[in-house]
Amino acid sequence: MTALMSMTGFAARRGQGAGALAGLGWGWEVRSVNGKGLDLRLRLPEAIEGLETAARAEAARRIARGNVTLTLKISREGGGEGLRVNPAGLSSALAALAVVTAQAQAAGVTVAAPTAAEVLSLRGVAELGGAEDEDQTALCAALLADLGPVLDDFTAMRAAEGAALAGVIGGQLDAIAALVAAARVEAEARRDRMGDALRENLARVLGNSDGADPARVAQELALIAVKMDVTEELDRLDAHVAAARGLLGQGGPVGRKLDFLMQEFNREANTLCSKAQAVALTRIGLDLKHIIDQMREQVQNVE
Repeated sequence: MTALMSMTGFAARRGQGAGALAGLGWGWEVRSVNGKGLDLRLRLPEAIEGLETAARAEAARRIARGNVTLTLKISREGGGEGLRVNPAGLSSALAALAVVTAQAQAAGVTVAAPTAAEVLSLRGVAELGGAEDEDQTALCAALLADLGPVLDDFTAMRAAEGAALAGVIGGQLDAIAALVAAARVEAEARRDRMGDALRENLARVLGNSDGADPARVAQELALIAVKMDVTEELDRLDAHVAAARGLLGQGGPVGRKLDFLMQEFNREANTLCSKAQAVALTRIGLDLKHIIDQMREQVQNVE
């Protein structure tokens, strides 16, 4: 069985070069929050050919959904240069910033001047110092070798969060099932009271109406009774509970299916409240809506 995964997670890992890569250190960091799909953002040094493509493919293979940020920082030990400015890249970035500033001023828009750190973070401005002296193939391989373990840690954290979510959602489904069972009892008791009330109303109408068609009056009252029946809503709620439990047991990226079920849960609870015509049944419907809203919040974090 595949574990239920949360879309919230974090992991970090540091690595150290050896041999030809001695003196280089690096740190991988991956973090995520919930999202409608997979939004994978990579913040990697540009100087290492092939790294971004491989890292993106590996992350996408392991992660199905969420807003995910994967960051790599490389440093040089012993006071050596870690990053250096690429003059051509800096010139291009400054020229682009000048165009943006000029057009913003022409439009009457005030644009804050970027800091040096913000300029340095622009694509192409900074590169790994001494990159031409490093074996790029070996460096890329070493970095990717550390990416796998950090993604393993990240997946493990998301799985642990997912297990906690499954427990919370399972408890909420139990509460919904109990409320549906209580609603059935109350609906049955209401049925008897409603039958007596309808018979009394029918007798009152026939006793105070000249020429009223008894069959027609009875038919109208029967239609009212049908419209107040909540059996189908309760049956569908039970079916939704069973479907949600099945998805929890299935695990994997089932968040979207659970989110769709939340809409169906809410629709049936709303209909139950509108048909209740009894204080006790209305109270049960409101309790259902409250738990469904709480469950929806949890489901938003399921991958």
